[in-house]
Amino acid sequence: MSRPPTFIPPPCARPRTLHTGRGDFAVLDAVPRTRPRGTVLLLPGFTGSKEDFIALLQPLADAGYRAVTVDGRGQYETDGTDRQETYEQGELAQDVLAQTAALGLGDGAVDLLGHSLGGQIARAAVLLDPAPFRSLTLMSSGPAEVIEAQQVKLKILGDALATMSMDDVWAAMRALDPPAEAETDGEDMRQRWLRHRPAQLIATGRQLATEPDRVAELAATGLPVHVISGERDDVWPVPLLDSMAVRLGARRTRIEGAEHSPNTDRPAPTAAALVSFWDSL
Repeated sequence: MSRPPTFIPPPCARPRTLHTGRGDFAVLDAVPRTRPRGTVLLLPGFTGSKEDFIALLQPLADAGYRAVTVDGRGQYETDGTDRQETYEQGELAQDVLAQTAALGLGDGAVDLLGHSLGGQIARAAVLLDPAPFRSLTLMSSGPAEVIEAQQVKLKILGDALATMSMDDVWAAMRALDPPAEAETDGEDMRQRWLRHRPAQLIATGRQLATEPDRVAELAATGLPVHVISGERDDVWPVPLLDSMAVRLGARRTRIEGAEHSPNTDRPAPTAAALVSFWDSL
């Protein structure tokens, strides 16, 4: 779970609704003061939201990039249903293509970034249609399913969500957290959790535990890829991310001092690495 330091967007960003052919999505839209050098669409991870990228928005805008970060279907401030089939990966990938189209920029104009689960959804969108995208960045997002220990956690969470209220599950998770982490989870984090659809969490958790390796398919698209992570990761081992980058012929960046969420752990060097990649294109 990414823990954004604040839920208040910087001056460059405004909350708004992105109207698409597949429904409305809550976004933060950060715009530079001058004409944008590029546009980035950022997808959050499991249990996350658009706020996970707040610390990146000002540095990206200062570098000249428009950044649009989105709550996916059933996440936080974007509505969803109580039917798990609504959140099948193919459906979520179609949502990403609709969000990209709604930006109105034409083919090859959007740099797509996905964190963790968001990276696998982003990959699925690219495999459906790479044409709208200039590049893909996979942030702490591996080639296939998460490690076995995480699969067990996802199974326990899915079972709990099927029988308990969101409030009770939140309380149970906080009781299991290390004290230092539990202390950082304030009311904003709790409200975000409560506004997620349980069906979304169950369905996407199952995806994380069963995702096949589609690296060869992605490499075949020819799209420029950036694999970025912290120097430690408890969801996909960092050496696995290294080998995935080699298989993709991708740029590879490790953010010193960061773990699974470099976007919140070390936002300044993470933003610099992202800008360097996009500038190189």
